[in-house]
Amino acid sequence: MLLNNYTKEFKYNWQLAAPVMLGMLGHTFVSFIDNIMVGQLGTAELAAVSLGNSFMFIAMSLGIGFSTAITPLIAEADSANNFLKGKSAFKHGLVLCTALGVFLFLMVFFSKPLMFFMKQPEEVVVLAIPYLDLVAFSLIPLVIFQAFKQFSDGLSMTKYPMYATLLANIVNVILNYILIFGKFGFPSLGIVGAAYGTLASRFIMVGYLWYLLKGKEKSKAYVTQIKFFVLNKLMMRKIINLGAPSSMQMFFEVAIFTAAIWLSGLLGKNPQAANQIALNLSSMTFMVAMGLSVASMIRVGNQKGLKAYKELRRISFSLFLMGTLFAISFAVFFFAFHNQLPKLYLDYDDVINLNDNTMVLQIASNLLIAAAVFQISDSIQVIVLGALRGLQDVKIPTLITFVSYWLVGFPVSWFLGKEEAYGSFGIWLGLLAGLTTAAILLYLRFNYLTKKLILSNN
Repeated sequence: MLLNNYTKEFKYNWQLAAPVMLGMLGHTFVSFIDNIMVGQLGTAELAAVSLGNSFMFIAMSLGIGFSTAITPLIAEADSANNFLKGKSAFKHGLVLCTALGVFLFLMVFFSKPLMFFMKQPEEVVVLAIPYLDLVAFSLIPLVIFQAFKQFSDGLSMTKYPMYATLLANIVNVILNYILIFGKFGFPSLGIVGAAYGTLASRFIMVGYLWYLLKGKEKSKAYVTQIKFFVLNKLMMRKIINLGAPSSMQMFFEVAIFTAAIWLSGLLGKNPQAANQIALNLSSMTFMVAMGLSVASMIRVGNQKGLKAYKELRRISFSLFLMGTLFAISFAVFFFAFHNQLPKLYLDYDDVINLNDNTMVLQIASNLLIAAAVFQISDSIQVIVLGALRGLQDVKIPTLITFVSYWLVGFPVSWFLGKEEAYGSFGIWLGLLAGLTTAAILLYLRFNYLTKKLILSNN
């Protein structure tokens, strides 16, 4: 009966989270298809996409993290039936996200020369630079899309961003196939073709989501007749105060995975390609946890608006339990198929690169064992973080993520990831240490805050 208090929420949790999961999984699945296509070109090309995307991941983490400030404000205003407050939060969030998108594009564009100072394989850097030029520009539509997505999520309209993402993914796969390999009379552009596909799909994604929201009664008044040049300093400050720490939380986590890419590059192109395979596979399962994290943020934001703190805690625990059950099943799957999954990315008919491909397979198989173990802690930390964002508690969680990933995780990756230690597997042991520390500390923070809110409300 006690368990039923939590499991009875699974259906509604799923209704909110599933569209987010499917949209994110669709996006990650495109990355999976991209990697398979690029992998056919060679391990150097696969490593180049990995290196180029490592810069993108850092910029995207700042943009996506910042945009999450919009969701709890919209969810709180929605449950309180305060349209004016909700529209103000969306408008100011959209303005700030647009400015941030432009800034992040310029930051990535002008940081390309850093690749030459990072001791990465030279052939990989030469391939990565033209790819990054185009993909960096796609940050502008991506961060604008995030503003619309987080707004839509805050209204519990999670399926519309999913539709926009799935359409963009279909466009991306088709364009990638045509432009990477030069089909239907188009030139063969290699990994630059993949960058063109990404750029076009992200502009389509923004336009289509705006079109969908404009056509829905609940959201139409929010996304039309926006007075962009009438801005309120207090609302700007509120979003920045929520968004800046949230962006740093995501940055600290994404940055340690990016550091894993760079540390793998120090070991050579094959460890770097293997790291990309394991990262791509584990990121697909992470999207399920991300969906539950968004559901956690929405539901906690709603209950906060209603000041129903006991319900808030019960609903949050239902989400934590649901995420843990998913994570355990993914851990079993990775462990059972750790030798088979990396084979999807490599061309075993390529006799010239057979030795490279065999080495990549061996390393990636070992990394998936580490990935299997950290499924659970990764899932818990991101769902609890979503709940804390719903409570609009962002400063202490930012400190927790910094300590977990950079004072615990990174030193382990650095010392155990050297060639004379455990190599690539040692790098991933550091990821496991950081994620586990974050999961424990964030849960303790949530437990403390919710108990305090319940006591103060009695």
